Amino acid sequence: MTSPIDNTDISRDPYNLVVLDMAGTTVADGGLVEQAFSAAAQRLGVRPGSDEHARQLAYVRATMGESKISVFRHLFDGEEQAQYANTVFEEAYGELVDGGRIAPLPGARAAVERLTAEGRTVVLTTGFARTTQDAILAALGWQDLVPLTLCPADAGGRGRPFPDMVLAAFLRTGAVADVRRTVVAGDTSHDMLSGVRSGSGIVAGVLTGAHDKEQLARHGATHVLGSVAELPDLIARAEA
Repeated sequence: MTSPIDNTDISRDPYNLVVLDMAGTTVADGGLVEQAFSAAAQRLGVRPGSDEHARQLAYVRATMGESKISVFRHLFDGEEQAQYANTVFEEAYGELVDGGRIAPLPGARAAVERLTAEGRTVVLTTGFARTTQDAILAALGWQDLVPLTLCPADAGGRGRPFPDMVLAAFLRTGAVADVRRTVVAGDTSHDMLSGVRSGSGIVAGVLTGAHDKEQLARHGATHVLGSVAELPDLIARAEA
């Protein structure tokens, strides 16, 4: 028995769910991920400046946007080592955040506030653990900026490039009736993959973070923007 084909015309429905990445998309962290990774790797015996350190750092850069525990599971042998590395990483990153080493990207807060004023639901997502995400939100004074923030653990444990956080935002907010009226924006290829795999209608790459225009487009970006500040106008044009 075949399933019925959904021919519903959604072209007039607004893009009322906007799922935004944090570090590199709405938040500038000045390379703190690499610094925190180096601290974790050194605790596990990887000497800074060594070939092994360079190899691991290259992998960290290539997988920006992915759940951090997934990255450490790839780099270190065994779950115990991976969990230890992730704990040290989160602690080191949190200390850097507490030291005032992060800031909102120009125009990011204004973009979120405009999207909210237009009646759209904005969700902030991250590949970090909840404790680190909360520390970033507190450092920026963004605790009440959006109604929902998600980390991989909030979506069953799988981070990007899986679509789980986008789909969790879709299910938890009920902001749109069709996932195709969801907007995803991020700075990495993993952000693009998660948006494509979720079925989101707009998957926007931004050039303020880890990956360039070619990488973003190759992994499914429907649009590539200079920054998230351009996103409200893009959505408005798409609806016009």
